[in-house]
Amino acid sequence: MHMSIENNTREIEDGIVTDLRDRMTYGGYLALDRLLSAQLPVSEPEHHDELLFIIQHQTSELWMKLVLHEISHVRELLAADRLGEALKPLARVKHIQEVLTQQWSVLATLTPSEYAQFRGSLGNSSGFQSVQYRAIEFSLGNKNAKMLQVFEAEPENHAMLAAELARPTLYDEFLRLLARRGLPVPREILERDVTEAYRMHPELVPVIHTIYRDPSTYWDLYEACEELVDIEDNFQFWRFRHLRVVTRTIGMKTGTGGSTGAAFLQRALELTFFPELFAVRTEIGRV
Repeated sequence: MHMSIENNTREIEDGIVTDLRDRMTYGGYLALDRLLSAQLPVSEPEHHDELLFIIQHQTSELWMKLVLHEISHVRELLAADRLGEALKPLARVKHIQEVLTQQWSVLATLTPSEYAQFRGSLGNSSGFQSVQYRAIEFSLGNKNAKMLQVFEAEPENHAMLAAELARPTLYDEFLRLLARRGLPVPREILERDVTEAYRMHPELVPVIHTIYRDPSTYWDLYEACEELVDIEDNFQFWRFRHLRVVTRTIGMKTGTGGSTGAAFLQRALELTFFPELFAVRTEIGRV
């Protein structure tokens, strides 16, 4: 078929389906009628920049939903001793993290003067109340049972987070796999209370060092360790970017949810998921 560009148009090809009655459509499959009508500004009169604020956080929640989906799958694969397969969804999580971090630059275009014009309309709503963010932290090891209190008025969210609290973390499953591979992971770690936050175990560092001292023998475990380090690094980059955007937008004011705002976010940078994977770096090459 001849395609004319004289009027700067592209002809519809003969094979393209245009009669979409009683067919699955793009909008129908993606439920775009619901998705695109879910942006409901509350400022009166509606502030132009509130749509940016809403979409920033909604898209973050969508990506976080996928992160939880993938981390859950990784844990299942590790528990089934399918480490090679687990590396693929781990890599996908890393790419999602990069997107989540990069999109802070869009919100950073919101100036303090603009945000101040509709911030009061948000009431006590705050990212602190994101159940998916908390679930991701729980899945990686930063567990805190007190966080369940935030969701007592939301039974489904409370149940989801409670289930995540009781589930072994990504690191727990990885360390159990190491033990099944014959590495001497201390029993205390393997039998730890998984509802508690993971803490540093110095006695595990020599076990991790064994992997780093002989990568060719433990190549898949070595690669997995580095993937986990990437995951933590990316999470810390996200936290830092969040802190910087909050600081440039509201300074040191109290957060809408009642936290100390930037100071609260600053303290989160001190949290770690996989402490021994970082501690081992001090030992590598030490004479």
